[in-house]
Amino acid sequence: MTVQLPGLLDTEAIRKDFPVLDRTVHDGKKLVYLDNAATSQKPRQVLDVLNEYYERHNSNVHRGVHVLAEDATALYEGARDKVAGFINAPSRDEVIFTKNASESLNLVANMLGWADEPYRVDRGTEIVITEMEHHSNIVPWQLLAQRTGAKLKWFGLTDDGRLDLSNIDEVITEKTKVVSFVLVSNILGTLNPVEEIVRRAQEVGALVVIDASQAAPHMPLDVQALQADFVAFTGHKMCGPTGIGVLWGRQELLEDLPPFLGGGEMIETVSMHSSTYAPAPHKFEAGTPPIAQAIGLGAAVDYLTGIGMENIQAHEHAITEYAVRRLLEVPDLRIIGPTTAEDRGAAISFTLGDIHPHDVGQVLDEQGIAVRVGHHCARPVCLRYGIPATTRASFYLYSTPAEVDALVDGLEQVRNFFG
Repeated sequence: MTVQLPGLLDTEAIRKDFPVLDRTVHDGKKLVYLDNAATSQKPRQVLDVLNEYYERHNSNVHRGVHVLAEDATALYEGARDKVAGFINAPSRDEVIFTKNASESLNLVANMLGWADEPYRVDRGTEIVITEMEHHSNIVPWQLLAQRTGAKLKWFGLTDDGRLDLSNIDEVITEKTKVVSFVLVSNILGTLNPVEEIVRRAQEVGALVVIDASQAAPHMPLDVQALQADFVAFTGHKMCGPTGIGVLWGRQELLEDLPPFLGGGEMIETVSMHSSTYAPAPHKFEAGTPPIAQAIGLGAAVDYLTGIGMENIQAHEHAITEYAVRRLLEVPDLRIIGPTTAEDRGAAISFTLGDIHPHDVGQVLDEQGIAVRVGHHCARPVCLRYGIPATTRASFYLYSTPAEVDALVDGLEQVRNFFG
């Protein structure tokens, strides 16, 4: 029986855009793809744009005066315009293309380590992160703290997977230079209270960096409303290609901060004695950029915008609410993170009794169900909750209630298999 939920998209029509969703695996079992927090599938509209670029327009961007170079430049810079509109950036020049969100966050950390006052992170200053961060938003700040002598601090987690902000005034102090946190957790699914954190950071004059990798694909993202200084996200989780990420930064900061990488394209003049740099965004895009990938991301933005981010958010809320309810019916299953659909994203991590998540994932795979297992590059979360790893099911605009039911049935098979 088909489950009817309010707010669902026309998934039958949408799924026709994604060729891989028609695939069968393991002797004809229908693929149930529930690993969208790791990477999303790509619609034909994005695949066609990538093929068109390579077949008809392939060239390096900027400076070339021939037709192909002008085509490629127009497509590449057009993608920047699309991303700027997608996130409501005040200026297209605030959109920097990187190869992924990890590079975007590393870019910010290195800029602040090399910056002049008042932005410089050095001995006597503090960096604040949270215990729920992806390793990409932990390790760059650890490296910066080790290199500069700055102190690294963090917010802990409550038992139900929320940030513990009870000591926010003690964690974010007058010594704090930067506060960096995830908008939606990739392991817990938690949607964090941006306003409260930003308010305190602004009180002490700290910069705010937001990792929006698990938010940009799933909900409207307005960088002006967030009131952050930098926002990072990646393309491959939002129907775009791998190898393309975005860093948005306030223009006045991008003008004042030093570049991270040196090379072609990011310069204004070069002599054997010194160099001057191009204005942002090119100041931060050294070398040949990910041209095709950026163009593919632009196509993904077109696709998502055509469906409507509010509609995608409503669909995922309905699917997540149904999934939480069904999963809590499974004996011995423990959700790690919020156990309601409110203030959470569409990634649900869980344990199943004493069965190791890798075993859970393997048995599910044999049934055609693709989930993610491990610590999801968020090992401190697993340590906090005393578990070695979790199984994670994550949903997207093409996910259906039937796939949730398949997951629950699959978990019953896991329990039967392991007695």
